[in-house]
Amino acid sequence: MDILQDLENRGLIQQTTDLDGLKKHLAENQVTLYCGFDPTADSLHIGHLLPVTMLKRFQQAGHRPIALIGGGTGMIGDPSGRTSERTLNEESVVHGFTESLRNQLGRLLNFEEGTNAAVARNNHDWLSKLTIIDFLREAGKHFTVNYMLAKDSVSSRIEDGISYTEFSYMLLQSFDFAQLYAEENCTLQIGGSDQWGNITAGLEYIRRSREHEEDEVKAFGLTVPLITKADGTKFGKTAGGAVWLDADKTSPYEFYQFWFNTDDRDVVKFLKYFTFLDSEEIEGLEEEVETNPGARVAQKRLAEEMTKFVHGEDALQQAINISKALFSGDIKQLTLNEMEQAFSDVPSYTLESDEPIGLVDLLVQSEISSSKRQAREDINNGAIYLNGERTQDMKRTVTRDDAIGQRFTIIRRGRRRYFVIHWDAAT
Repeated sequence: MDILQDLENRGLIQQTTDLDGLKKHLAENQVTLYCGFDPTADSLHIGHLLPVTMLKRFQQAGHRPIALIGGGTGMIGDPSGRTSERTLNEESVVHGFTESLRNQLGRLLNFEEGTNAAVARNNHDWLSKLTIIDFLREAGKHFTVNYMLAKDSVSSRIEDGISYTEFSYMLLQSFDFAQLYAEENCTLQIGGSDQWGNITAGLEYIRRSREHEEDEVKAFGLTVPLITKADGTKFGKTAGGAVWLDADKTSPYEFYQFWFNTDDRDVVKFLKYFTFLDSEEIEGLEEEVETNPGARVAQKRLAEEMTKFVHGEDALQQAINISKALFSGDIKQLTLNEMEQAFSDVPSYTLESDEPIGLVDLLVQSEISSSKRQAREDINNGAIYLNGERTQDMKRTVTRDDAIGQRFTIIRRGRRRYFVIHWDAAT
């Protein structure tokens, strides 16, 4: 199966500038393609995963991907898909973000082996060398204001206002495509559907700036769909905020759980969009969703594939271990690192003293139980667990010896409610 047929089967093609021409171009050539990633934070998030996996799909099909990090455009701000101006970061901050993104992309794409090894470029390398006169002569003269106003990324902002800075973003991205076309023979740009206007502007710039050349200009654009969820909530957002690809910002366990909690109505679509499983396996998982949804077989497979892709096999096994331990209540089997991941977002209480404290008093102080009477009932009924072990001793005293790794004590009330008692302040 060719790459475009696979993308069509997965529902991953939203728009193309010339589908038949692109099919022929891909069939006859090892194509160099690119996707841009502006460094607006020190990590990519799962909203970036679809274009990243698209680059990887093309690479697996024998083509050559370029991950273009917007060290230059990231200092300007892309108006696409936004209703307000971005806050401009300092140059040193953008450079730091750029390096972080380069390292992350290096773990997701193959930059080392084969004739189609991925390439990382930074548009700051050429945009920073342009003078305003160069830019207006080389790029600005090829675009009319009317053409730019017709683009959704601009027209949607006209009523409330758009700065000249963000208005110019389209020209900078167009310049990027032309630069990569000239330097890398890059003939395909991919991106989200909100990038369609910028992508087509780049193609227009390449065509207009090369009108005098005898060789035919062959360049194409392709976008992927906007990701929507069946329940109407925004993809990639949780109660805790964005789901990041950096393990220090979103732990592998939290990452695993995000995918495992996918709605039955979305899981097959996400398997097609994000994983590299073949159609036969995905069809089998779709049947599991229809016939045995409670087993969540498809969600488990999705979570495994995505966690392994982003964080690796060891992190996946950690996430699975944590999930099993929390489900069974047997947390003693977890390592200190796994416990930190598992309980990073549960209610917590910090002890102000290193002195021993009665369990009843601790339950009340930490608001695990609403009163001493309730605390005694909870203990008597066997609802309280310390570090995974049930305790029904009313006179039980909690001491520093009960701290795991000298740092925290895990209390469970009932079947699933966990709490962390921190001893850090008492060290």
